[in-house]
Amino acid sequence: MTRTAIKGLLLATSILGTAGFAQAADVTLTVESWRNDDLAIWQEKIIPAFEAKNPGIKVVFAPTAPTEYNAALNAKLDAGSAGDLITCRPFDASLELFKKGHLASLNDLPGMENFSPVAKSAWTTDDGATTFCVPMASVIHGFIYNKDAFDTLGISVPTTEAEFFAALDKIKAEGSYIPMAMGTKDLWEAATMGYQNIGPTYWKGEEGRAALIKGEQKLTDDAWVEPYRVLAKWKDYLGDGFEAQTYPDSQNLFTLGRAAIYPAGSWEIGLFNTQAQFKMGAFPPPVKNAGDTCYISDHNDIGVGLNPKGANPEAAKKFLSFVSSPEFADIYANSLPGFFSLNSTAVKMADPLAQEFVSWREKCKPTIRSTYQILSRGTPNLENETWTESANVINGTDTPEVAGEKLQKGLDSWYKPAK
Repeated sequence: MTRTAIKGLLLATSILGTAGFAQAADVTLTVESWRNDDLAIWQEKIIPAFEAKNPGIKVVFAPTAPTEYNAALNAKLDAGSAGDLITCRPFDASLELFKKGHLASLNDLPGMENFSPVAKSAWTTDDGATTFCVPMASVIHGFIYNKDAFDTLGISVPTTEAEFFAALDKIKAEGSYIPMAMGTKDLWEAATMGYQNIGPTYWKGEEGRAALIKGEQKLTDDAWVEPYRVLAKWKDYLGDGFEAQTYPDSQNLFTLGRAAIYPAGSWEIGLFNTQAQFKMGAFPPPVKNAGDTCYISDHNDIGVGLNPKGANPEAAKKFLSFVSSPEFADIYANSLPGFFSLNSTAVKMADPLAQEFVSWREKCKPTIRSTYQILSRGTPNLENETWTESANVINGTDTPEVAGEKLQKGLDSWYKPAK
């Protein structure tokens, strides 16, 4: 072989070697998640947006069925086979993963400054010192209403408690619609769409929630019993047989146009848009008196964290910084109307109903569901007990005062506030 041929061969080998090296430098990140309903959004929108700005990093979204996620994820983490990025459920499930060393601290991650303490509360240690997941989205509570029904009956959108009940009375008297679609059979519906929806107005959102955790307030205090007194009045407006009505029944009653108002979580928006054949609007929980501060349950739903034992921590951090960006916030919130960005940069929603919900952040104080942080770790579980008592109060089998006493007694049996 001539010297020239050898040189050519060496050159070719070195070029191939360089190409091989460049290829090997590509990093693939795997995202573990329980949200299998948004797979197309990840594949068609989120991942391409990230990869376009980060050549050399590939992302694979690998969801597990929601009911199997916790067990499957824990098994993978214990075996060391979990993905680089872990989608985080809110509060205690993720806090346990952090305590076991399965989620890394993200305090120093570029982009975390884009989130408020309330936004981060579902993924922060009890002492507030460490945040371990990037907040992705929350759901907001309020009321969705049938605009056509309101127009026909000449009803204005209520802003105060008195206006709310006046509207319900008018709908009931006219007789064409069930005033409000909610049942008590599934229990959680009464608590989540009822008590946790209107409650923050009475316990003053984060102020009351923090006081309950500190032991400075009790569930027998007026601020916590008053929303039950209001809920007890709902009974007359829920239609015949509401005690046997399931959550899907309530959804159907509203989307079929048989009920005028639906106490809602914003996650209903996508489904209702496809099913309802009438115009819809939404309003926040009414205040007690005109001019009062309004409060909304803007409840943390989903975040994403870093597996500290993952193979590609630096690439994974780049992805997490992307998740904390306004660009991600815009893609995610507009692809899943009703799952709202927790980013401090306001996202303009294309969906009018979703925009109505998110606009309340401008005028109302946000809080999260009162039972979710710290107070449901023992037995009896305060969240589950609140389901039962909310249904009992609406059904009329417990008075609001008795409900408060039962809930506080259960909490006292295991929870001792930190001094």
